[in-house]
Amino acid sequence: MSMFLQQCPSLFTFSSSTPSFLTQISVKSTVLCCLSSSPLTVVNGNTERMSSDRNEIRLGLPSKGRMAVDTLDLLKDCQLSVRQVNPRQYVAEIPQLSNMEVWFQRPKDIVRKLLSGDLDLGIVGLDTVTEYGQGSDDLIIVHDALEYGECRLSLAIPKYGIFENVNSMKDLAQMPQWTVEKPLRVATGFTYLGPKFMKENGLKYVTFSTADGALEAAPAMGIADAILDLVSSGTTLRENNLKEIEGGVVLESQAVLVASRKSLIHRKGALDATHEILERLEAHLRASGQFTVTANMRGSSAEEVAERVLTQPSLSGLQGPTISPVFCKRNGRVAADYYAIVICVPKKALYKSVQQLRAIGGSGVLISPLTYIFDEETPRWPKLLLKLGL
Repeated sequence: MSMFLQQCPSLFTFSSSTPSFLTQISVKSTVLCCLSSSPLTVVNGNTERMSSDRNEIRLGLPSKGRMAVDTLDLLKDCQLSVRQVNPRQYVAEIPQLSNMEVWFQRPKDIVRKLLSGDLDLGIVGLDTVTEYGQGSDDLIIVHDALEYGECRLSLAIPKYGIFENVNSMKDLAQMPQWTVEKPLRVATGFTYLGPKFMKENGLKYVTFSTADGALEAAPAMGIADAILDLVSSGTTLRENNLKEIEGGVVLESQAVLVASRKSLIHRKGALDATHEILERLEAHLRASGQFTVTANMRGSSAEEVAERVLTQPSLSGLQGPTISPVFCKRNGRVAADYYAIVICVPKKALYKSVQQLRAIGGSGVLISPLTYIFDEETPRWPKLLLKLGL
């Protein structure tokens, strides 16, 4: 260990309550327990049993906070309601998915257990996957945009003092203050992404202190020069006299569906379950904010009505309007004097579409929200199969 410390060329250091060159070194090995055929993982002196063969497919979900609530809401909207018999238990089920277990875990533990094989699928923020997955090839992003939990991992510095005229990462890197004896001090909980980002941006003299929560106070307290943390609106930063700088965003994050490559390939039923979850998510998210607009219009033929409809830019729908005859009985005869037009319209263009329909003779306009839009095949599915080499 001492040889590693002497030869390590990195100028990045981490500190905690006990100052040292490197306070967190993870030593991991695998041994066989004489009392069990299952291997044990030894991490910093602690043993964890690696995942043994099991029939259940396991989905990890956040156990607390806004991410947990929004995740359950999304699954419910996809007709995948999570049923938890006892709210104190950490295991639940999704009745619509046979042989599926739901495990409520801390987000970082979801990623760790995907890597260890204790979970097969998980829903967490992209920032968590990137930080704790650390580029592992076994983690596959199945769906990269679940449209909640949006934030960004960003570097923030004080608005005052020596940073008053610093407005970019280039400015920060060129400051003469940072030396081996006096490096830039950054408070963060992202001890993998932080050093990687600083190195990529040419900052050689940086030291990191690990911290969780209320990082915005660190510069004012004098214990850090900058912070690297998740930002949503930026209000908290501004209220604490901090600012983001150009080029200082490490990554844009939101909730994602992530899976273990090994599980998808080798665990029976895991790929099929993933396909169903992906289809439900895609269909619901695509329909979000979309409305079905139906109207009647007098015309001589479906083609003539279609010509009128397609002259209006907001009435093209997903692939074009659906036009069908409306039959009624006149003087003892069945006739089709009207045609029904059905189109799909985004919320932001809804009123404009209604106006355009009425302008070309549309009447009896009906509007209803869409719940799902299923494609012939969800676009992300072939991409997933390609990643898996299937």
